[in-house]
Amino acid sequence: MALEAADAIRARAKEQGYLEREVLTVETGFHWNQLQAASASLSLFASLRVLEIRIPTGKPGNEGAAALEAFCADLPPDTVSLVLLPKLDKRTKDSAWFSALSQAGVVIDVYPVDLDALPEWIARRLAVQNQSADRETFAFLAESVEGNLLAAHQEIQKLGLLYPARALTFDEVSEAVLNVSRFDVFQLGDAMLNGDAARAARILDGLRGEGVKPIPILGV
Repeated sequence: MALEAADAIRARAKEQGYLEREVLTVETGFHWNQLQAASASLSLFASLRVLEIRIPTGKPGNEGAAALEAFCADLPPDTVSLVLLPKLDKRTKDSAWFSALSQAGVVIDVYPVDLDALPEWIARRLAVQNQSADRETFAFLAESVEGNLLAAHQEIQKLGLLYPARALTFDEVSEAVLNVSRFDVFQLGDAMLNGDAARAARILDGLRGEGVKPIPILGV
């Protein structure tokens, strides 16, 4: 859903003439003076541009926090600035750098889709590419991508490439879709409290496959 929101912003910006796109990803080796340089530089190929700042960890650090606050205080002209962040805790949302972003722009919160709502979510996105399936197939798809909406988006796109616009069979979908679900120990606790033994076993297998150590699991 975050991808869709970002895509919608990019598409709207392109319609308005923002044709150039520059992406800064905050990862190992990233230097925050790159943001200052990008902010100060003029577009080489177009008068309008989109500047994306991706912070996958949601933790810019002290240097990054200062850089973001300075960026928000003097936004570059002729630029749509798009900052992509993961889900943030309350402490981070109360930080000065996030407050600066909030005041300088618009915050779009994208919440996870739980398992009960996931089949309908998948159905709507398949319908966009004129494909459909039965309830059993949607339930299978939901279990295969639970907790990993990026993978869900990619698997739906893959189905659009593999098959024509029509109703898909369970066998077609099960052959094409990988099991890319992701879980945490809290979901395991919920399944146990709800008495859902089958889902608890599936989550436990998933946690083991992701290398989660026994102690956090026992802490449930």
